[in-house]
Amino acid sequence: MSSFKVVIPARYGSSRLPGKPLLEIAGKPMVEHVYARAVESGAEEVIIATDNERIAEVAGMFNATVCMTSVSHPSGTDRIAEVARINNWSSDTIVINLQGDEPLMNPKLIRQVADDLEQYKDAGIATLCTPITTTAELFDPHVVKVIMDHQGYALYFSRATIPWDRKAFAETQETLPEDSVHYRHVGLYGYRVDFLGQYSQMKPCYPEQAESLEQLRALYHGVRIHVSVSEAPPGHGVDTQEDLERVASLLE
Repeated sequence: MSSFKVVIPARYGSSRLPGKPLLEIAGKPMVEHVYARAVESGAEEVIIATDNERIAEVAGMFNATVCMTSVSHPSGTDRIAEVARINNWSSDTIVINLQGDEPLMNPKLIRQVADDLEQYKDAGIATLCTPITTTAELFDPHVVKVIMDHQGYALYFSRATIPWDRKAFAETQETLPEDSVHYRHVGLYGYRVDFLGQYSQMKPCYPEQAESLEQLRALYHGVRIHVSVSEAPPGHGVDTQEDLERVASLLE
């Protein structure tokens, strides 16, 4: 099994759920649940990266390691790059980005991403996907879709429906085609520290900004992203109040 570290980017600001990392779920702040999932993965080190003193204070209450970072980072990956610089991690260190709104992330998947990055040496990023089984999910812009080549490397990520089955969807958008091959991206990333240094120097691009998907910056600049099908259900993330209520119900 690969040796790896986990960094949890935790911002206080959120357009849909302000203060999201501190929202209470089953008697604990959400970020504490996320931290627990990271620890359960077997990571050699887990760090919460934040620019907010309130988050840092709460994290300290459950004895988490915290790294204070700049308020100006445009993405979680940029924030993690600063953590790697502050801690002077070696260039080949594998770092997993576990987003702070994934309290139900299966720890097995964190390990899977680390192992994939170890295996695919030419990949700058490793991440996961899971099959889409309903049209509600396929046509939902909050669900990020991904399409891969025959080797499992990402061709594109989008909030739009990709690939667009021209013939099938011209007839109906209420059922999936029988031979449908559509995947939802699971927002879990693995990087090596040398890539993080490169990423922080890459200029943001229009696709990244238009879709609000930071991984598109890497694709735009020619970085290969390997995408594996998740070996276990990824759990439900929290983007909206409805998500929060659903996750709370599952945890309770």
